[in-house]
Amino acid sequence: MKPILCVLLITALPIATFSQSYTSYFTGNEQDKVTQAQGGICLMGGSSESDEAMRWFLQKAGGGDVLVLRASGSDGYNDYLFEELGVEVNSVETIVFNNKDAAEEEYIHQKIQQAEAIWLAGGNQWKYVDFWRNTPISRLINEGIRDRKIVIGGTSAGMAVLGGVYFSAQNGTIRSEEALANPFDSSLTVENSPFFDLPVLSNVITDTHYSRRDRQGRHVVFMGRAYADIGKDIKGIACDEKTAVCIAPSGKAFVYGRSPEVNGHAFFIQLNCQLEGLQPEVCEKGRPFSWNKGGRALWVYKVKGHPDGRSFFDLTDWKSGQGGSWEYWSVNNGRFLRNLSGPIQCE
Repeated sequence: MKPILCVLLITALPIATFSQSYTSYFTGNEQDKVTQAQGGICLMGGSSESDEAMRWFLQKAGGGDVLVLRASGSDGYNDYLFEELGVEVNSVETIVFNNKDAAEEEYIHQKIQQAEAIWLAGGNQWKYVDFWRNTPISRLINEGIRDRKIVIGGTSAGMAVLGGVYFSAQNGTIRSEEALANPFDSSLTVENSPFFDLPVLSNVITDTHYSRRDRQGRHVVFMGRAYADIGKDIKGIACDEKTAVCIAPSGKAFVYGRSPEVNGHAFFIQLNCQLEGLQPEVCEKGRPFSWNKGGRALWVYKVKGHPDGRSFFDLTDWKSGQGGSWEYWSVNNGRFLRNLSGPIQCE
């Protein structure tokens, strides 16, 4: 009599599962593997990914299960994350939300609870806000961040929703010239309703596709609106395309670039702590935005991405960094301005 062999089902080809409210694409070992995730956050600026940053992200999963959440597209991440980056993980599953009803699906809840890493794809960030905010999806993800130390990340729209303050894009996107001309344009929807609970980003609003789409001006207006409306000590983090900020549990934010030829940067933006009366001079409906303060309204640390993530900024003090340079940013009568500055000088 021949012995019976027991094997685990492992597939390198995505298995698609369809439901009325969601579609799932699964690659890897179908048996859940519980590992010790290491925490961390990966913020990716859009376009194609930085492979080095994605390896950092996968390594934080400790060989466990990776879950990709999105509201459009299909299985483009599965092979890339499972086998092309050379980091061993147990499985990669992409779940595409077809509508809001998917937020109540027990299958998705279980998959979030089993994941050691969660990646938010690009697309339309309003769908993420509309589909996930105040639902079991955001609650379970936050529980995973808090209790199991899962690593989380996102690119483009996925990065846009990870800050404690965020541009929701409820009424569509907005260009810098539109935001600077009218900080209360109907498309400028800045919110801080509870969503993802990441303490290091609790007072941060992010932006993506930064230099390529000339988004510095609108980002400053986002910050000015948030400061005027919410009264928080608002900060900003932005990434150029193919550039990522990988935030370790220690609070150090390492900047990765896709290759030496890509001139991508990350930007860490804060109010000028040397000034009093930090409120924007003009933040009114129908009037050009002004946040000037003598050309020194905001202090910015600009960091070029490298494949080895050698440069960093410390988010525990928002002063210490390596490999970057300091700038002043301001807006005068709807015109975005930037100038070189010395290192930040605040207690």
